[in-house]
Amino acid sequence: MVEVVAALIWNGDRFMICQRPPHKARGLLWEFVGGKVEPGESREAALIRECREELAVTVSVGDVFMDVTHEYPDITVHLTLFHAAVAQGEIRMLEHCDLRWITPREIPQYDFCPADEEILQRIVACYSDGDDSIE
Repeated sequence: MVEVVAALIWNGDRFMICQRPPHKARGLLWEFVGGKVEPGESREAALIRECREELAVTVSVGDVFMDVTHEYPDITVHLTLFHAAVAQGEIRMLEHCDLRWITPREIPQYDFCPADEEILQRIVACYSDGDDSIE
C-alpha cells in the first residue's frame, strides 16, 4: 500500500483541483494537489514538499478532512486529505496541465480519480448550502 497525501485548499467558497498530466497514470483526470509520502517523512512534511514541487507554494497544513483506501488495478493507495492554506508564494502549475477553483456544486462537471469519489461526496455533504441539488 502506498501512502498518499493531498491538500483541500479553499479560496472563499471554491476549492482547488488539478488535472493530471496525460502521460501519467490516470492521465487527464482531476485530483487534489499532493503525492506520495517518502520513507521516513511525515504526512504533513510530504504535503508541504509536494505543494512546493507541484505549485511552487508553501502551505500550512491543518487537520485531516478525510482518509480513504482505494485499490486501482496497478496500485493500492491510502489517501489522506488535509485542510491546507497557501502560506507563502504565488501558485504556479509545475506538474499539472490545468488548475481550477470549483464549488462543491460544480464537482459533477469534472472526471476525478476514483480514489477521490468518496471524499468528493463528503465535501458536497459538508459544504453545500442546501439550496442546490447536486446530481
